[in-house]
Amino acid sequence: MIKPAWNKPELTPKELAERSGIAISALHFYERKGLITSWRTAGNARRYPRETLRRVAFIRVSQRVGIPLADIRDALDTLPQDRAPRREEWAVLSARWRPDLDARIQQLQRLRDDLTDCIGCGCMSLRRCVLANPHDALGEEGPGPRRLAVDLD
Repeated sequence: MIKPAWNKPELTPKELAERSGIAISALHFYERKGLITSWRTAGNARRYPRETLRRVAFIRVSQRVGIPLADIRDALDTLPQDRAPRREEWAVLSARWRPDLDARIQQLQRLRDDLTDCIGCGCMSLRRCVLANPHDALGEEGPGPRRLAVDLD
């Protein structure tokens, strides 16, 4: 692994990919989606500001908890492009997502706790479903697994 100097202000795609743990193609994808930016040298080689490491880490963690790329991009657009964000700026950004993350945690806990029980899908294939959802009564509430559904919008 190529480890760039800690004070190197710009990184090549290879350095950024290796240091961040993602493929160069993922960097290009993030760039096309407007999540990160690069500039070109006189020889047309891409260079990324070192702060991109933090952005890529943020993108990866956000994706891991299920935040859509469009929401990640909107959040990153609130941060400065010319420097690494300060702690306070990250705090404001993370506070904005807290209600959504709390809802996702609640949904995951419900999934964990109730997955072996009737989930209200209407299949009526488990003996328990006959008691918990007789005649697919939960189908009146809408489609999908009604007992596990948590509206994240």
